[in-house]
Amino acid sequence: MLIARVVGAVVSTVKHPSLHHHKLLIVQPLHGPGQEDPRDFVALDLAHAGVGDVVLVNQEGGGARELLNDPHAPIISLIVGVLDSVELRGDEEQGGSHAA
Repeated sequence: MLIARVVGAVVSTVKHPSLHHHKLLIVQPLHGPGQEDPRDFVALDLAHAGVGDVVLVNQEGGGARELLNDPHAPIISLIVGVLDSVELRGDEEQGGSHAA
């Protein structure tokens, strides 16, 4: 699982039947200072997230298909929760925290 921020939405007039009635959102994984910027990707939303939300993303296809109750769903990434806050502590900054 990873933590990401929702940065956009995907509009599709035609999609696989198992994806009907679900939003597709563009998410950008959060990363620490000095790390390479990760690529944005599309995730199916089960948590009613919106643009700007910080979310928890499951990136394991088997788990995503199990949650959708469809063994043939063409999905890998699934938003499973909206996070209210995130606190990071590094060894060099035991007192520091960052809210997302």
